[in-house]
Amino acid sequence: MSRKYFGTDGVRGRVGESPITPEFVMRLGYAAGVTLVAREQMRPGHHPAVLIGKDTRISGYMLEAALEAGFAAAGVDVILAGPIPTPAVAYLTRALRLQAGVVISASHNPYYDNGIKFFSAGGAKLPDAVEAEIEAHLDEPMGCVDSARMGRARRIDDAAGRYIEFCKSSFPNELNLRGLKIALDCANGAAYQIAPKVFHELGAEVVAVGVEPNGLNINDGVGATAPKSLSEAVLRTGADIGISLDGDADRVLMCDRSGELYDGDKLLYVIARAQQAEGRLSGVVGTLMSNLGFENAIRDMGVDFHRAKVGDRYVLELMLEKGCKLGGENSGHIICLDRHTTGDGIVSALQVLAALRQSGETLAEACRSLVFYPQKLINVRMTAGFDWASDADIAAARQAAEDELGREGRVLLRPSGTEPLLRVMVEGADGAKVERLSRSIAEVVSRAVE
Repeated sequence: MSRKYFGTDGVRGRVGESPITPEFVMRLGYAAGVTLVAREQMRPGHHPAVLIGKDTRISGYMLEAALEAGFAAAGVDVILAGPIPTPAVAYLTRALRLQAGVVISASHNPYYDNGIKFFSAGGAKLPDAVEAEIEAHLDEPMGCVDSARMGRARRIDDAAGRYIEFCKSSFPNELNLRGLKIALDCANGAAYQIAPKVFHELGAEVVAVGVEPNGLNINDGVGATAPKSLSEAVLRTGADIGISLDGDADRVLMCDRSGELYDGDKLLYVIARAQQAEGRLSGVVGTLMSNLGFENAIRDMGVDFHRAKVGDRYVLELMLEKGCKLGGENSGHIICLDRHTTGDGIVSALQVLAALRQSGETLAEACRSLVFYPQKLINVRMTAGFDWASDADIAAARQAAEDELGREGRVLLRPSGTEPLLRVMVEGADGAKVERLSRSIAEVVSRAVE
């Protein structure tokens, strides 16, 4: 299904440029509101209600007001939660029995980007069919219900506290984090007031960084996209373990006391081992970018492994299709369906910590049987409209690389969903061969683009 405005994770772009302008976002709120009103069978005098949360970007104030106006004009009530993580919006939408949740965030992107993404009443990303309805209304003139039917807005004061308790409830009651010193990087983002309290209230000593947002410093040298910050914090403070979230706290990376980083694949492996030991691992879903060594390790456990397209919505779709409760991406999006309906950085970190507490292992010990294949990713800039998939030279280069790798590796070419880039990834048992073949394919792509 071709979509004009929605990407793989809502509507996103640079603030002040289409589509992230006040006028468009107000229309988006109105279009989403019209869709909700049409879908909901509300009693006379009652309105559908949505929750709006945001991260710490300065543009969030402007976009929040625009969305509120659009929803009100469509006859939808709005509950404003302020800065809270994306997964908190998913949880609160479901817990408060609302018709939808909206997040104003561009996740791990710089402060000058922003985006709008929606959750259904059940706390899941909106189905494609609903997004298509919203897009259809976006192409219609914006109207306004009569004054008696307009939506109202109010703030919810205990959103953070409710979500903190939810996160803590995902950690086993018989366990605690006493005696553990955690370095916690909140990316100057949505979890800056929440994540430290979660881990502290479970008993850990928390040394927090990235907890001084000013509207402009989200993800700026901190957080899951700048993992060096976490490693430095662990080494500087003598922490036992490090946890790093991104701007909207739906992804997580971790590091051990030596500063070594553990990506989403490794953290998924730790959780998978624990679930298998408890007899509740039904299968694991990764993505096209998941390391081949991770796939082999899961299969060696006698567990089915499935690959989805890159993007947490596709991971979730395949999890539901295959009946799996655990899945995620190497970027740190981890979905534990036995704990939450969506990816949650705090909840995922707690599952890793619970696994380590139960086994008595360190991160290094828990991952000692996991052997990663060398992987090389090169981004090649493309011109608009370039049909790389039909280029004979690119196809030949890819085939030659696959023939040379045989069963001990793979080649993946995929366009970026947010930038004019073709991602060239080669993976295999021989690191030198992986490096050579990835550069060879990238050079062919660069020449073809010219």
